[in-house]
Amino acid sequence: MKLLFDNNLSDKLIARLDDLFPGSTHVMIKGLDESDDQEIWIFAKKNGFTIVTKDSDFNDLSVTRGSPPKVIWLKIGNCRVPYIENIIRDNIKALNEFLDDPEIGVIEIYRFMLTSH
Repeated sequence: MKLLFDNNLSDKLIARLDDLFPGSTHVMIKGLDESDDQEIWIFAKKNGFTIVTKDSDFNDLSVTRGSPPKVIWLKIGNCRVPYIENIIRDNIKALNEFLDDPEIGVIEIYRFMLTSH
């Protein structure tokens, strides 16, 4: 699965997670850094991306619109790129199960726990 990293996350995550999620990108690279959430949602849906964000707005869109796209909601506050990478790597099994499950549209990742809905 390809990830689309939102503006509130570093584009450095693309290279750092390429072994797990090849073909991933960042909204800035796609010229969507000034776009509203609706435009990013449509882009992700049309192009087969899962949105990775710290923003609750994509959760709200998932509730009203359903998925795809799926949303990985990082509820971890401000932290460095290596920490975010490690959180994603530490939760790869749950993330893969989430990405394979057509019933679940959003997964929330906290510093020390994980939930999906």
